[in-house]
Amino acid sequence: MRLTPPTKAVFWISVILVVLAVLGATVLSSALGAYALWLAVASAVLLILGNAMKGF
Repeated sequence: MRLTPPTKAVFWISVILVVLAVLGATVLSSALGAYALWLAVASAVLLILGNAMKGF
């Protein structure tokens, strides 16, 4: 399997999701706290897809 770097858009969307997950787990516990784990998982899956699929 050949890995390729993700596009800039995929990378930045992933970074935003991770930041929201961290904020939800620490600061904004009432609004995003319940979804912090899922935001982090979605970010990881997005980066994995960005590396595994060419042009994604």
